[in-house]
Amino acid sequence: MEILKVQGLCKTYGTGAAQVKALQNASFSLQKGDFAAIVGDSGSGKSTLLNCIGGLDSPTAGKVWLNGEDLFSLPEERRTIFRRQNIGFIFQSFHLIPELNVEQNMIFPLLLDGRKPDPQQVDELLDVLGLTERRLHLPSQLSGGQQQRAAIGRALITHPTVVLADEPTGNLDSRSSRDVMDLLLKASRRYQQTVLMITHNMNLTTAANHVFSVHDGVLTDLGGAQE
Repeated sequence: MEILKVQGLCKTYGTGAAQVKALQNASFSLQKGDFAAIVGDSGSGKSTLLNCIGGLDSPTAGKVWLNGEDLFSLPEERRTIFRRQNIGFIFQSFHLIPELNVEQNMIFPLLLDGRKPDPQQVDELLDVLGLTERRLHLPSQLSGGQQQRAAIGRALITHPTVVLADEPTGNLDSRSSRDVMDLLLKASRRYQQTVLMITHNMNLTTAANHVFSVHDGVLTDLGGAQE
């Protein structure tokens, strides 16, 4: 089942001699349960690609379909709601709300939509993330790895169509990085969650069944380990 389709995506900044082509005709698709990685150096265009796929930035040209919905045909307000309900974001800097504990941070996207969290689902997710004993801790009381796990929980709680992870291990040590990658892979397999991750580290792509590279805005399919 095709979950994400990106077709002819372009993003250009500036004009004339100052023009920068951050994305050039990027196209690919992902199926339900795929774990995909996009690799590239800083400034290659991979973050621009992820931001356009997530609706955080608008492409100059091209289309993004998510679960059959043409993302950029939606009015801005409707696109914001659709994004919140269908896309889970995991950022390098965690972006947890300092005043909320782990559980409150995780269920926050549901509360924004006026939805009541399922206590059993919350308990299961806390257990999978290894955060049961930290559920009442504030972000300042957690290690970097624990904060990123809480951020993963926040991304998964809504059962999004796709999870977009932007350098999710960038601020973590090697052990925490492995833990986070294991959790993302577990989410892909256990919940049939489609995950798209960007990274500059090729070593983190070994479990991905699709690997793409971006260089000077050009996307190349590198294949991947098929199960």
